[in-house]
This record gives sequence, structure tokens and C-alpha cells, in this order.
Amino acid sequence: LLGEAGFDPVYGARPLKRAIQHRLENPLAQKILAGDFGPGDTIRIDADAGVLSFGA
Repeated sequence: LLGEAGFDPVYGARPLKRAIQHRLENPLAQKILAGDFGPGDTIRIDADAGVLSFGA
């Protein structure tokens, strides 16, 4: 999922970095700040139908 979204042979790894930030890091940070996950939680990330979901 992230590899497909971030693949661009012209720009190298930059699109992959942006895809990771937009699809993984930013939504996960929002959930942590909202209190959905706490210290010591193990967070599971699933990809279903092109969408990432987070669960503890």
C-alpha cells in the first residue's frame, strides 16, 4: 500500500517518505494525541481496501 502510493522512479524515495507521513505518521499521531492509545500500548496497523486502520 505505501510502496504503491510512494513509488516514483523519477523522484526516488521522496514520494515514499510523503506517503508514509500522510497515510501512517499523521493519522497515528492524531490518534495518540486524541488519547486513543496510551503508554505501553501495542498498536496494530491493518491495510484493507487501500485504507490503513489502527488498533490496540
